[in-house]
Amino acid sequence: MRYFLDCEFDGFGGPLISLALVPEDGSEEFYAVLDTPRPWCDWVERHVAPFLDMVPDNLKRRPQPAGQVSHELADWLSGLPHVEIVADWPDDIAYFCRVLMTGPGQMVTVPHLTFQLMNLAGFSANRHSKVPHNALHDARALRDHVISPLD
Repeated sequence: MRYFLDCEFDGFGGPLISLALVPEDGSEEFYAVLDTPRPWCDWVERHVAPFLDMVPDNLKRRPQPAGQVSHELADWLSGLPHVEIVADWPDDIAYFCRVLMTGPGQMVTVPHLTFQLMNLAGFSANRHSKVPHNALHDARALRDHVISPLD
């Protein structure tokens, strides 16, 4: 099954702040906020930080260390026979893969994963997201666009 990915991070190449995976079939979603040190760049403080907890109550959690997010993500993915991660931005895939790593030469156990990077020229999660710059809502907007393109 396809899972749509979005990440928020502190500026270009900065540390990961949040990550979300939204399944194509609308089943259980994954959302995590990392305990990324602050202060963040001004743009992120204005456009991302205020919206980090604008998610359903069942997905709200305190910011967590990267290692804890790694294990929660692995647990969430466990038991799935094949997972295709779909993203519209290369950094999202890179950040996702970094979360899987727990140390030098070590990673959490995950099922077979494939990645699809979609070049969606003209698509903007900001225009279609109910809460722009929130990873969960942006991943939902990406899913909705890929399943039923609006542009």
